[in-house]
Amino acid sequence: MIAQYLWETGSVIIGLAGLSHIRATLGTNKLFPRNEKLIEDMKSSPLQMTEQLTMWKSWIGFNATHGSGAAFIGIINFYLALHNFSLLMSSQFLLLLTLLTMGFYVWVARKYWFKPVFVIITVAWVCFIASYILLMI
Repeated sequence: MIAQYLWETGSVIIGLAGLSHIRATLGTNKLFPRNEKLIEDMKSSPLQMTEQLTMWKSWIGFNATHGSGAAFIGIINFYLALHNFSLLMSSQFLLLLTLLTMGFYVWVARKYWFKPVFVIITVAWVCFIASYILLMI
């Protein structure tokens, strides 16, 4: 039962982080550069691969899909842990895929993001790891 609660907790953390990222991307200016000129430059700078895609559209699109990916990981894991934990427990693929994905998020957060995000993602990952260990013993 503790393993299930830990998996649900990790899921809620990453799910809420993803939803918060979507909100910050599409509903606020929190992920905008502070330099207004940089925003204008990004809006008028197409990528090398096509003239139809600007750096600004790429930035917003990346952040929106990044947030939706994190939200998906959290929501699907929470759903499985809540409604079909036996399926989750019996699937090394799903368990390890979640652990590896979260480990990658932790690595990226440590290397590229700011400390509070790193801590939040690490807490979620530790919940998943602890749950996995309890499932294996």
